[in-house]
Amino acid sequence: MVEPAIENLLREARTFPPSEEFVQAATLNDPAVYEDADQDWQGWWETHARRLRWSKSWDTVLQWDAPHAEWFVGGRLNAADNCLDRHIDEGHGDRVAYHWEGEPGDRRTLTYAQLRDEVARFANALKGLGVAKGDRVAIYLPMVPELPIAMLACARIGAVHSVVFAGFSAQSLVDRIDDGDIHVLITADGGYRKGATVPLKGNADTAMGRTDRITTCVVLRRTSQEIAWTEGRDHWWHELTREASADCPPEPMDAEDVLYILYTSGTTGKPKGIVHTTGGYLTQVAATHRLVFDLEPDDIYWCAADIGWVTGHSYIVYGPLANGATSVLYEGAPDHPARDRWWEIVERYGVTILYTAPTAIRALMKWGADLPDAHDLSSLRVLGSVGEPINPEAWVWYHQHIGGGRAPVVDTWWQTETGAIMITPLPGITAAKPGSAMRAFPGIHAVIVDAEGNPVERGGGGYLTLQRPWPAMARTIWGDDERYRETYWSRFGNEVYFAGDGAKLDEDGHIWLLGRVDDVMNVSGHRISTTEVESALVGHPAVAEAAVTGRADADTGQAIAAFVTLRGDRQGDDALAAELRQHVAEQIGKLARPANILFTDDLPKTRSGKIMRRLLRDIAEGRELGDVTTLANADIVEELKTRSSTDVSGQE
Repeated sequence: MVEPAIENLLREARTFPPSEEFVQAATLNDPAVYEDADQDWQGWWETHARRLRWSKSWDTVLQWDAPHAEWFVGGRLNAADNCLDRHIDEGHGDRVAYHWEGEPGDRRTLTYAQLRDEVARFANALKGLGVAKGDRVAIYLPMVPELPIAMLACARIGAVHSVVFAGFSAQSLVDRIDDGDIHVLITADGGYRKGATVPLKGNADTAMGRTDRITTCVVLRRTSQEIAWTEGRDHWWHELTREASADCPPEPMDAEDVLYILYTSGTTGKPKGIVHTTGGYLTQVAATHRLVFDLEPDDIYWCAADIGWVTGHSYIVYGPLANGATSVLYEGAPDHPARDRWWEIVERYGVTILYTAPTAIRALMKWGADLPDAHDLSSLRVLGSVGEPINPEAWVWYHQHIGGGRAPVVDTWWQTETGAIMITPLPGITAAKPGSAMRAFPGIHAVIVDAEGNPVERGGGGYLTLQRPWPAMARTIWGDDERYRETYWSRFGNEVYFAGDGAKLDEDGHIWLLGRVDDVMNVSGHRISTTEVESALVGHPAVAEAAVTGRADADTGQAIAAFVTLRGDRQGDDALAAELRQHVAEQIGKLARPANILFTDDLPKTRSGKIMRRLLRDIAEGRELGDVTTLANADIVEELKTRSSTDVSGQE
């Protein structure tokens, strides 16, 4: 239930402008920046690139051979050098890079000088294991300082890192190792989550038993739990770095050399290895981090995401460190050991900028305003939202109870594929509307089009497209450039990026995101493929056929609804539903578990055999059904609709 005060604010306040005091002090406070950046958008990005340290300047700002872009062509730089050494050389080695807090309460503080030395030692350890420029390295670690250290060590020597979210299963790890032809894995004995230990090395051992690619495994000691050990393959992190030198000159990298591969769900069961390169990516994540959050030198910044997702890559590691920011890094859950853990952290470190997901905000909202109200959150001056559209009620609650009614909220839209923030308010300029991402970041050309690719008028809705190259854009899908072209650059022509999201323009021309228009679900801000979940379900011996869809959920944005047909005479019940959920968790990860499973004798299909997920989505959300005349088995629809409304078994 929404608080009456929140309801009143939503009725009374159409926009929430920043205070005059905030505007006066903001880095960007003149709306002319949009027009200036639009008139010379390549020059705009070039200005931000010059803030980085280059060992060789570029010859050409942009080379655009649609749909492929190369930025700062001929330039050379190193990401780790820009994130660490550059600041030390400028006299900021004693500045704190990370305040880290483990879930059990252990804490560490790392300055830029200390972080650089740790990165250099581990980089030398990797070189000692034979890792060289261009090699791919998988990283499967909890949210500990060694995760960014491993990433930056790879960047320092020119190796390509591929971080795998620590909540993913062994099979998800195998899929990424095989696709990337990866031979080195970095993991930990375990991690902590809500007071329990997660068996990361056990998962890694299972994965390594399913692929013969991994020849070297580096293990970080985190929980000291018992683990299996394979001599010759497994190496302790602390033993490798104990005698390693802190002198490791950064490898000069071409602007277009690959920095990392990050896998994201696609509309087929096979995850897509999104490729990001060095110069353009670092330019845009640094620029957006500095300007979207109005970053000041004394800010304490906290992105409460996981580094296993692109948000963590861009706005926990590369963006903040490139800007010399001081960040908070937290290992655990927001409700352990109590539901005010986040507010304790904000109060302890004096956090000034908080960036998190609407799913988390809705959970915090559900737990009650008395928890944040019991802590001093007056240090907060900018709030951010990321991962999915935020509903207006959660936006206003966040603004009022966490930001004290004074901190601007920047509701950002971007994707793994875009690399950096693309649509967002600017806190010193924008009178924000709760629920709207407002307008494209300066230099970005976002256009909402109809089915024919024509721009929609104000008040209209359609497909969100990007119609100009941007520096942090994905360069390809690892090993499958044709899939890159087909997935992102075919719907409206090879010069138009189709984001896969629906959007609308309001009467003022501001952008409202409407969610996915393809078969990828957005659960708690994490993209999960329908096909991936369906494949996992069908992999269970009791299942003959399965279809899944996303349905609206007040807490997670979308929840997964599964429709399952069983083999033979097997009957579905709560026990089997629980077994199937666990099976999906083991195959993909807990995030992919269906929220409810409906057992059915058949699924609605066209005469060509295609499952009509549109109808399943309507059924899952209790909506009126659309056209069913193309179905080969129209009678099943009413049966499913009746069963869905009356059968509550199999719900979680």
